[in-house]
Amino acid sequence: MAKSRLFRSTMVVSSMTMLSRILGLVRDIVLLGAFGAGGLMDAFLVAFKIPNFLRRLFAEGAFSQAFVPVLSEYKEKYSLQQVQILVSRTSGALLMALSMLTVVVILIAPWVVTLFAPGFADQPDKFAITTELLRLTFPYLLFISMTAFASGILQSYGRFAAPAFAPVLLNLCMIGGALIFAPMFDTPIMALGYAVAIAGLLQFLIQLPQLWQQKLLVAPKIDFQHEGVRRILKLMLPAIFGVSVTQINLLLNTVFASLMIGGSVSWLYAAERMSELPLGLIGVAIGTVILPSLSKSEAQKDDVSFKKTLDWAARLIILVGLPAAAALFMLADVLMQSLFMRGEFTLQDSQMSALALRSMAGGILGFMLIKIFAPAFFARQDTKTPVKIGIISVFANMIFSIIFISIFYFLEIPLHGGLALATTGAAFVNAGLLYYFLHKRDIFRFGSHWKKLFAQFVMSTSAMVGMLYVMLPYFPTNDAQWKRIVALLIMCAVGALVYGVVLLATGFRPRQLKHG
Repeated sequence: MAKSRLFRSTMVVSSMTMLSRILGLVRDIVLLGAFGAGGLMDAFLVAFKIPNFLRRLFAEGAFSQAFVPVLSEYKEKYSLQQVQILVSRTSGALLMALSMLTVVVILIAPWVVTLFAPGFADQPDKFAITTELLRLTFPYLLFISMTAFASGILQSYGRFAAPAFAPVLLNLCMIGGALIFAPMFDTPIMALGYAVAIAGLLQFLIQLPQLWQQKLLVAPKIDFQHEGVRRILKLMLPAIFGVSVTQINLLLNTVFASLMIGGSVSWLYAAERMSELPLGLIGVAIGTVILPSLSKSEAQKDDVSFKKTLDWAARLIILVGLPAAAALFMLADVLMQSLFMRGEFTLQDSQMSALALRSMAGGILGFMLIKIFAPAFFARQDTKTPVKIGIISVFANMIFSIIFISIFYFLEIPLHGGLALATTGAAFVNAGLLYYFLHKRDIFRFGSHWKKLFAQFVMSTSAMVGMLYVMLPYFPTNDAQWKRIVALLIMCAVGALVYGVVLLATGFRPRQLKHG
């Protein structure tokens, strides 16, 4: 029963995430079509990326990975009253810290923009708009962090639907802001700043009814001396690097991109959004549902269940991640032309975004593996290993950036492609080192059955790539957007069909995806 619940939970999170990603894609089409690449759009993306980066770093990253294992242990060992006290004290500490941070950042917004987008400093108008947008968007961090806190509780109790649905509200608010409210502002892009802040509040509010049902909607109380809070903080501080290295690397890309030609920030953003589709649908979904399961197995000292859960997660990740990476690489140009080339987003913008996507596509599998390997350490309340690996990965990204930017410069290739390629390299360094220590400590390793699985996945992916290569010359580049989208969907469907047929022909069966 527990095994089937784990699979059902993955499907719930994945389906809700699919809805969110589809709306997110619509959102990006609307935003890039309305505001184009460069100028005001670059300003908004930097202002939004700062709180969004901190959200992934602290709230959904380090905090969740530290909080869920401690909460799971309290559930197993203590009464509901003790769990309620933990929730109350943790929410009090989190709320106080985030409120103080929000006030400080709003006050020193110009310095924060200078730190994260130094290239804007010599463009006064762009710098001023970015500063004002940051002041509007930063409260989002407070609301969305409390959302992540509530989601962590609900996920520990097997409630995944509401937390997975919450991001849909962000996309709806931003679409509404761009289409309905932007024309009402003297500076239209400012509407997006308000939309982001309102979305954060709404995402938190929809969690409250289910918290009340679980009898865990308790008043916050500040008590940093509570044993559970102290353990969470102890686990959280080093986990900031361990679980969110990908976000740090992507933010470093934004810093570098702000120093490059106008539009680089927007081009990288478009590529990141496309690469996040498979990452969100499967990588994040599986990473979300396995952490409570792994934490429970660790609390019960059930090593067999722990390893089986990781093995099951790895099967799903590679089943989807490998063909997804190959497909995004092959279809980068047609994806950008089909989805984003409209309004203010030109053919050149789509080509530049496609270059970034091709450079980033190879790292998708690495990004997805991090989502399951890192929780294996945090479930065991081991934060030291991921933090060491995280630091190595950040430095690797910096070194790769210098190397690839230099190579792209001499080859006269747009430099933002080098930044994207550096992110790919850093992702594999991170995932590779995480697996190395999992293997070394006998926590998890790819067993003998993986030889056949790897061969099946590679052969099926190769067949899919061959089919896409044959179909690409027939893509209607100069036709209307709806025709390009239809052609893209047909290519994706045919590619997926070929992948599935060859996979079955090599002996792979759906029952191999069952947990355990």
